[in-house]
Amino acid sequence: MTHRAFVALGSNLQDPVSQVEKAFLAISQLPKTQLVKKSSLYITAPVDCPSDAGSTVPDFINAVAEVQTELSAQELLLALHAIENTAGRERPYINAPRILDCDLLLFDDLLIQSDRLTLPHPRMHTRGFVLLPLFEIEPQLSMPIHGKIAQLINPELSKDIKKLKQAEQHEHF
Repeated sequence: MTHRAFVALGSNLQDPVSQVEKAFLAISQLPKTQLVKKSSLYITAPVDCPSDAGSTVPDFINAVAEVQTELSAQELLLALHAIENTAGRERPYINAPRILDCDLLLFDDLLIQSDRLTLPHPRMHTRGFVLLPLFEIEPQLSMPIHGKIAQLINPELSKDIKKLKQAEQHEHF
């Protein structure tokens, strides 16, 4: 059985544009999985990301991918964690700056609440850096619990988020 899933990608360390592009490639190479759509890249100011000893937290590059997969939600989550680990992801503290973050946002219309996985992703509806790229690739999307994505996007969530043009992608980092 094939499932439809959406994955958020983010990076703010070690050439974030390259990290997100490599993550798209890694997702496309997962077993029993096809990368269907990928959003543009967006540059975003850090949200809820504490700084280390007063240092400035770098901006993030964010994107969203749509996949078709025969993997279960749990198998896909483990595969995404493996992609993060291969990139060198460390978790020194919650919301720390990161080389790569791959979050499973939606998996069909499943509602899951477990120690390892919550679907839909519990904060996606409040994050402009998730909603804007998700809207770009699937503007008619309606999510369990939260409803139509178009109704969730507002100017407050969208401020400080800029879509990168192809020519800009490597200028910023």
